Amino acid sequence: MRARTSRRKSEVRSPNSEFRNSSFGARRSSLSPGRRIERHPILTFEDRGPVNFIFDGRTMTGRQGETIAAALAANGIRLFRHAEKTGRPRGFFCAVGKCSSCLMVVDGQPNTMVCMEPLREGVKVERQSGRGKLT
Repeated sequence: MRARTSRRKSEVRSPNSEFRNSSFGARRSSLSPGRRIERHPILTFEDRGPVNFIFDGRTMTGRQGETIAAALAANGIRLFRHAEKTGRPRGFFCAVGKCSSCLMVVDGQPNTMVCMEPLREGVKVERQSGRGKLT
């Protein structure tokens, strides 16, 4: 039989507890009104220069070296597309190119996984309806 401990969950601290409590350091950036991960217990993020891109006709700013999906999330964009059959909203989910929730039209090319696509200066990104069609 295991002995019961008198410590509460809130008293148990791990070496990374500060990151758990602060959502991995996500905070509002001066670069954009959305959320961006600034600190992480394992990864480092260099502060690179800004990159301008266009999302649904609006000019937005991201950072060099990040993906289009990360830049959209940092700009407060949560809805990437709607599912073809159900019409349900889809957004940034797996972030490693496995789930296809982030398919968007990038420079006229539909079905682009923006979680894997690097952000480029002047790239034009649009929400995709259904399976996407070449224009």
